[in-house]
Amino acid sequence: MFQKDIYIQRRKKLTKLVNNGILLFLGNTDVPMNYASNIYHWRQDSSFLYFFGLDYQQMAAVIDAETGEEHIFGNDVSLDDIIWMGPQISTAEKAEACGVRNYHPYSKLHEVIASAIQSGRKVHFLPPYRAENKILLEGLTGIKPAQQKEEASVELIKAVVELRSVKDEHEIAELQRAMETAWLMHTTAMKMARPGVYEREIAGAIEGIALAAGGMLSFPAIVSKRGETLHNHFHGNKLEKNDLLLVDTGAESSMHYATDHTRTTPVGGKYTSRQKDIYQAVLEAQIKSIEIMKPGVTNLSAHLLAAETLANRLKDLGLMKGDISSAVQQGAHAMFMPHGLGHMMGLDVHDMEDLGENYVGYDDEVKRSEIFGTAFLRLGRKYQPGFVITVEPGCYFIPALIDQWQSEGKFKEYINYDKVNEYRDFGGIRIEDDVLITETGYKILGKPIPKTIEEVEEIAGKE
Repeated sequence: MFQKDIYIQRRKKLTKLVNNGILLFLGNTDVPMNYASNIYHWRQDSSFLYFFGLDYQQMAAVIDAETGEEHIFGNDVSLDDIIWMGPQISTAEKAEACGVRNYHPYSKLHEVIASAIQSGRKVHFLPPYRAENKILLEGLTGIKPAQQKEEASVELIKAVVELRSVKDEHEIAELQRAMETAWLMHTTAMKMARPGVYEREIAGAIEGIALAAGGMLSFPAIVSKRGETLHNHFHGNKLEKNDLLLVDTGAESSMHYATDHTRTTPVGGKYTSRQKDIYQAVLEAQIKSIEIMKPGVTNLSAHLLAAETLANRLKDLGLMKGDISSAVQQGAHAMFMPHGLGHMMGLDVHDMEDLGENYVGYDDEVKRSEIFGTAFLRLGRKYQPGFVITVEPGCYFIPALIDQWQSEGKFKEYINYDKVNEYRDFGGIRIEDDVLITETGYKILGKPIPKTIEEVEEIAGKE
C-alpha cells in the first residue's frame, strides 16, 4: 500500500465529484478453478485498490457522499483459517491502514444498503464484471445481473475515470519499478529466440521473471511466431530460422501497476531484407507518433499519423498505392493495421476498461470512429499530464482479411493485392512502448528495451 493519506485524499476528491447518495465499492473474492479450494490466482478489483489499497478477499466499502462517513466491511478469520493460512490482519487493522474509522462484519453490508434504499437514497456502484459480485449486487439492490451494467452510476464512473486517468508521482514511481521487470522479460525473450526453441519455453521463462519479481503477468502473454493473430495465446510452435517472434507481454508489480511492451525478434539473429523493410516502417510509425505527444494533442491524431506513416512506407514497397491521406481517412490502411495505436495503462493494463471503454477513451469533443480499424482505437481523447499510454503500431498480413477484401474488390484503388499476396506467409510485426505524458511533452518509461534493427539483431538469439 501507499501511505494512508494518499487514499484519504483520493476519497475526498471523489466525494467532491459525486456528492449525493452513497458510493458502494465491492472488492473481489476468490474464484474456484475446478473445486472450491483450488482457486484462480487472486486479483483485487482495481478501483477498490485505488481508493482503499486493501489487497484482501471479500471486502467492501461504502462512502456516504453527503456526510463523508466511510465504512469498511470484512470478516475476521477463524482459528481454522489461521491453521491453514497463518496469522491474518483484522478488519480493524485494515480499516486503519487506509484511514477509515468505521469497520463492520461483511454481513452488515446488506443492512446498510437496504437502509439506504428504504430511505430513497441513490446507491452509486460501478459496473461489476465478475459473476460473484453480480450475484452479490443483486442480493444487495435487487437489480438483476443483466441490468447492472445499464444501472451502474454514470456519475461515479466518470468521477473514477477522471481521478484514475492522471497518475501521481507515487503511481509513476511504482510503474517505473515494474518497468525494470519488463526489461528483463523482453530481453530474455529476445535472447531465447533461437531455432528449435518452443514458444512455450519463452512464455514460461518470462512469466517466471514476473513471479520472481514479486508480481505477476499483467495479462496472458502473447508469445508467437504467428504474429498476424493480434492476441495469439497459443504457445505450441517450434521456432525456425527466419521466423519472426512477436512477444507482447507485461509485468504487474506487487501493487498491481502494469507494464505493456511488444518487441518482434528475428529467430536466428538477423532480419531478412523483406522483414527489415516492414520492421522499419512500423518503427518509423511509432517514433513519429510519439514525437507529437503532449498535453492537448489527441491520441486519435497520433493514431492517424502512425497509420499514414506506415501506409506511406508500404506504398514505397509497392503494397499500397494512390493518395495515402485519402486511403487512411477511408480506412484502407487497416488491411495492415486493424487496431488502434494504444490505450491507457495503470492499475489495469487496459486501464479502467471494466468501467466502459468510451468513458475512458472518448468524451464530448472526440467521438469514436465507425471506420474499421480506427473504430478499435481504445483512446481517442486529448492527452493530459499524468496520462500513461501504450504506443503500439503494427503491420500484419492476415490471409483471411486479404481474401475477404480482395474478393469484395475493397480499396483496390489503394491496395496492390498482387503484391500483398506475396506476403501471405509473413506474419506480423508490432513495436510497443509505455509513454508518460508530461507537462510539456512525453517520457518513454523504463530502461530502453532494444528496438532498432541493429539493437535487436545484437541481442537476438544470444546465449
